[in-house]
Amino acid sequence: MKKIKLGAQTFVYPMPAFLIGADVAGKANFMTAAWSGIANSSPPMATVALQHHRHTLKGIKENGTFSINVPSVDQVRETDYCGIVSGARKDKTGDCAFEVFYGELETAPLIAQCPLNLECKVIHMLNLGSHTLVVGQIVETHVSEACTTDGLPDVAKVKPLIYSAGAEKAYHGVGAALGLAFSAGKELK
Repeated sequence: MKKIKLGAQTFVYPMPAFLIGADVAGKANFMTAAWSGIANSSPPMATVALQHHRHTLKGIKENGTFSINVPSVDQVRETDYCGIVSGARKDKTGDCAFEVFYGELETAPLIAQCPLNLECKVIHMLNLGSHTLVVGQIVETHVSEACTTDGLPDVAKVKPLIYSAGAEKAYHGVGAALGLAFSAGKELK
């Protein structure tokens, strides 16, 4: 397969389309972030990279907590809205009709309509240049009961929203399962 060079770029697929939550001056705020993911298993940790000027980052620094809310494909409008509007100027929680709740951490707002939510306390913040990398320890995980199979999250029921950059900046859903993990590769042994 012939390759072309693009220079140093950030293309990797898929990227999540998460809604990052933080209380900013006592008010719940959410922003869309694709540069996020799981970073460690013991203790469980997640990362999110946010531009320095983001209103949500102000709340994360203020409280030392944040949430990662995983929207479903049914929440594409709200997710996009939270990425194009600043909480410094608009009440995104109200505009999106988010039902906000709090769990273990009193300053990490969670969205009830999202099928999966992670409460995180800040462990590290690293200035990387254009972004601050926030590393958070996952304190609690919440999942909508209807999105589970045998008590665990089921990706087919969660229907997470994903983001793609490149030729088309768009939102997508997860496709069909292609093989079982820790099993499909055994054919090559």
